Amino acid sequence: MEFLHWLAGIRNPVLDAFFGAITHLGSEIGLIAVGLLFFWCVGKKQGYYILFVGFTGTIFNQFFKLLFRVDRPWVLDPTFQPVESAVPDATGFSFPSGHTQASVGLFGAMAMLLRRRWMRIVCFAVMILVPFSRMYLGVHTPADVFFSFGLAILLVLAFHYVMDIAWGNHKRMAAVLGVTIALAVAYLLYVLLFPFPADMDPVNLASGRKNAFTLLGSLLGIALVYFVDERYLHFDVRGPLPGQIIKLVLGAAIAIGIKSLLKAPLTALVGADLQNTLRYFILVVFAGIVWPLTFPLFRKIGAKKIEQ
Repeated sequence: MEFLHWLAGIRNPVLDAFFGAITHLGSEIGLIAVGLLFFWCVGKKQGYYILFVGFTGTIFNQFFKLLFRVDRPWVLDPTFQPVESAVPDATGFSFPSGHTQASVGLFGAMAMLLRRRWMRIVCFAVMILVPFSRMYLGVHTPADVFFSFGLAILLVLAFHYVMDIAWGNHKRMAAVLGVTIALAVAYLLYVLLFPFPADMDPVNLASGRKNAFTLLGSLLGIALVYFVDERYLHFDVRGPLPGQIIKLVLGAAIAIGIKSLLKAPLTALVGADLQNTLRYFILVVFAGIVWPLTFPLFRKIGAKKIEQ
């Protein structure tokens, strides 16, 4: 806590605004956006790699949060004040840091994929700035951040190796998908069946429960996308730059719309828990099966502009 108190002493409006903006690079929207960019415009192997790192990291992160149940810094030390604007997004327990896990996993995976030096430097900078922002804003301790950083790096390296030996081999890819889904199921069962203490914070438990249903729906969707594409679609992500930009922007806007608009009707239909599973399953199926059916149209748009 001493380090957090020291950081609190150097806060000012400019740094508050800067780190308040930087910290969002570790959000769920950031993972979805970059995952779609690679999956739709760069390569499916790269897209799966980023998504595996992100989703598996989230499973472990959420499991450790509920296992250790460490309170936020301002609960551990009532004299400590975080940056107020950062508190609403600081849901769940403190250890380990979810934003750190997501940002280091995402930009670490990108650094492994990108070849231009300046792009890798940007990735490394984000991998340092986002974890630091969590401490500067006062929502995580150094222990929260360093543990997540190490776990994310481990997953980045592990899945880079796994994808190299599994991609192009249907049985190996099926095994990778099966393991990740098994982890999601195990985490869901842990959340639903483990006898947590009677004084367990219901808000934190609800957060872990929500993420468990979300992760399962996402990974089931990824498995369906992989098998449908391998058997039927074989969609091509290549295309002229104008078509790629339109494809990404329009597709991402529709995906975000699906994510937002389906919540209320699905909750009314199946309840709060299952709606998370169904909503993210539908989102992934749209991104991996439905939207790729339109890719030939965007290649034509770009080609017409070039021919003129």
